[in-house]
Amino acid sequence: MPELPDVETFRRYFDAHGLNRRIAHTRVEAEDLLEEMTPQGLGRRLKDHSFTESRRHGKYLFAQRELEEDWLVLHFGMSGFLRALEEGEELPSHAGVALEFEDGGTLAYVAPRKLGRIGWTRSPEAFAADHELGPDALAIDRPAFVSAVRAHRGGTKCWLMDQSAIAGIGNIYSDEMLFQAGIHPKRQGRALSPAEAEGLYEQMREVLKQAIAAQARPEDLPKGYLLPLRGEPASCPRCDGSLTRIKACGRTAWFCPRCQPEGG
Repeated sequence: MPELPDVETFRRYFDAHGLNRRIAHTRVEAEDLLEEMTPQGLGRRLKDHSFTESRRHGKYLFAQRELEEDWLVLHFGMSGFLRALEEGEELPSHAGVALEFEDGGTLAYVAPRKLGRIGWTRSPEAFAADHELGPDALAIDRPAFVSAVRAHRGGTKCWLMDQSAIAGIGNIYSDEMLFQAGIHPKRQGRALSPAEAEGLYEQMREVLKQAIAAQARPEDLPKGYLLPLRGEPASCPRCDGSLTRIKACGRTAWFCPRCQPEGG
């Protein structure tokens, strides 16, 4: 599922291809992606309007409608993405919704597995509150992070992936953060020392920033990162030991037993 770096990349793509362009028509190819509105309702909301601002909170992208106090909400499900098209280009396969602009271009929301969602909210803050989302992973400050993770009785990986605790981190990037911080995925949050919790905070921010800079492409992450090796038998990029996978919170976690000992 797209995580914070992916959605931040989509947000920047949306800014480049979707802001300040007046919408002439909205095509809905997958009605089941819409939340609490019809294709006709979405079309009426968008016709002759443009988007003037975008924001991101966790894994959600928000776009404000011109002169209105409401925001379009995009969630990308397991494999969704955005695709800009020139005038005359055909829609890509699995395009769910397409915004056709007066200037002739189109911005398509593509959802191959149709697991994404498109809706409306009065504000990103209201949406986060209504959906019980925690603070964005790049917005939470150090004291709040350290206090929250050290109060958690379960595994640290579980806490990182809990969207009500901190929004934006999923299975993949939680592995990288824990690897860079030298913390075992199942190590309890309350077992972390203040220094370890602060180290995890710093690595969380660094990993997210590096992933955004790489446009969420694992192959472009810095040397010494776990993510390009995740999912296949491989050696640890730090100690050359064997990477191992276990189940944590019902998900597959990759880690290095040498660099991330279970006892800390």
